[in-house]
Amino acid sequence: MTRPAAAPPLDVDVAIIGGGLVGASLAAALAGTGVRLLLVESAPFGRSGQPSFDERTTALGNASRRIFESLGCWSALAPEAAAIRVIHVSEAGRFGFARLDAAEQGIDAFGYVVANRAIGAALWERLRGAPDLTLRVPARAEEVAINADTAELTVAGEGGERQRVTARLLVGADGADSQIRALARIGARVEDYDQVAVVANVAADRPHRDIAYERFTRGGPLAVLPLHDGSLAVIWARRPREAQELLAMDDAAYLSCLQREFGWRAGRFVGAGRRGSYPLKLTRATTTVATRAVLIGNAAQALHPVAGQGFNLGLRDAAMLAEAVTGAPGDAGSTELLRRFEQWRSRDRSALVRFTDGLVRLFADTRPGAGLLRNLGLLMFDLLPPAKSALARVSAGFGGPAPRLARGLPLKHV
Repeated sequence: MTRPAAAPPLDVDVAIIGGGLVGASLAAALAGTGVRLLLVESAPFGRSGQPSFDERTTALGNASRRIFESLGCWSALAPEAAAIRVIHVSEAGRFGFARLDAAEQGIDAFGYVVANRAIGAALWERLRGAPDLTLRVPARAEEVAINADTAELTVAGEGGERQRVTARLLVGADGADSQIRALARIGARVEDYDQVAVVANVAADRPHRDIAYERFTRGGPLAVLPLHDGSLAVIWARRPREAQELLAMDDAAYLSCLQREFGWRAGRFVGAGRRGSYPLKLTRATTTVATRAVLIGNAAQALHPVAGQGFNLGLRDAAMLAEAVTGAPGDAGSTELLRRFEQWRSRDRSALVRFTDGLVRLFADTRPGAGLLRNLGLLMFDLLPPAKSALARVSAGFGGPAPRLARGLPLKHV
């Protein structure tokens, strides 16, 4: 059998390993700026097996919307985006609740719910034919070696073809179990929440009125989000055994269980789509930069889905890294550039990790009196406009220094 011929060696400024939502967003941000790019992704774009571009949904904050506007992707996403104009927070079995209204904050919406499939399609369209971009899809990065001046790797294609690559900067956008993180000898702290997220789209007998619900139940937080077609996206964190029971139920039993835990604020649940699940852990890299390497998205931090901040945080990673690379022409992987990127991102990243982790642990506290204190806290929060405004800024993605793309400003061309 004849071996596939090796492709000529490739020299790039930035090699992105992982072409999911965050990695593809970084490539889209850098495309056309004069930076020589390589994007390596193991799952074919446009195929149902691409795990990042499935029917799961993402709640995009306003900073994320502006980034996608700057990338020229929002016009494709807008028809499939459902606005979140009201956020309703409550705890099962308690009378207190908090309600945030975008109109009271002087904005049109807190964010927009979009299917990952639509985001992936918009990014893929942006990347097709982009100058200075080499796509290796489906392919894997192998034989990675990082030294003081460059990162060296071999890209192995699905058909067995191989290509040697030299990069000034190696970007790990390859998820919570990041290969690049391990190769760069960056440690990670992993905390298992002992929860599994059960996700599904459901139909209700009344319009959703652009309201997003976050309800804290005994087994874990339950988010119910509006979708553009009038249906609702449900993300329900449960203990592993309870999650398996939900997955095994028929639709009628699942809807009955959901109705009992959620209540009737969204109306009667009358139909359910296919259910899926994934385990919930908090993964934090001990640092996000190393010699010639940087981590973004879930490779840097994988959050609990409560408050819907994971992808938004990763997208700001990508936008700020693109800003750092284009703002310092020359060596895309220099120590100074990477140090600056880490400093830019540390406040935003640390604040969101503490916020989401603290929220999960706060509502999981079963000690005597904890529920009463939470209930009083929700009531007080609902009466404090400054607290609502602060949370609205964080939810929108403007709790820390905002990337140029999130402010509607173009990147520099190298």
